[in-house]
Amino acid sequence: MFIEQPTFLLKSIYPKGIFRKDPSDHCVYLTFDDGPIPEVTPWVLDQLDSHEVKATFFVVGDNVKKYPDLFKDLQARGHTVGNHTFNHVRGLQMRTPDYISNVRKCDAYFKTDLFRPPHGTMRHWAYRYMSSSYKIVFYDLVTRDYSDRMTGTEVFRNVCKYTRNGSIIVFHDSLRSWKNLEYALPRSLDWLADQGFQFRTL
Repeated sequence: MFIEQPTFLLKSIYPKGIFRKDPSDHCVYLTFDDGPIPEVTPWVLDQLDSHEVKATFFVVGDNVKKYPDLFKDLQARGHTVGNHTFNHVRGLQMRTPDYISNVRKCDAYFKTDLFRPPHGTMRHWAYRYMSSSYKIVFYDLVTRDYSDRMTGTEVFRNVCKYTRNGSIIVFHDSLRSWKNLEYALPRSLDWLADQGFQFRTL
């Protein structure tokens, strides 16, 4: 649970961060990090289309640069996009000016007021600066689809166990996540719909 759901400490470090939406609203917010890439993202888009679901994609600027047509297709299908830095950088390992520069480099390829820090962390001064310009989105549930210690069944089990009203759920449209995502995503979409959750974008 300490990995799948945010700790009180994390929320206290980033008090303006968005971790969960209205807990009285029977809705969930699917998000996908680290794309777009041709090996995974088109399949994700087709899965979402088949379930008539819109999601929010926190994209890496370098991938947008490499695959502009795929990025345009993602937007054309009605999904929301957010900034996930240009190179998926680790915020605690960079000087704040360099981190902000990397975020701004991503901004050159599309406009959004949504930002999610890779790995869910950034330095305090970067957070203060970013929160003045962006809605900083964290998560209520990390599915852990990226973990080679998890199976697709376990990823799906995390969705079933931890989803609640207003959950912001994190999947990844990445090669690292592909094996688990292929199993867990369609089953998660079916299960969430069966539970009566409405799907919304951020």
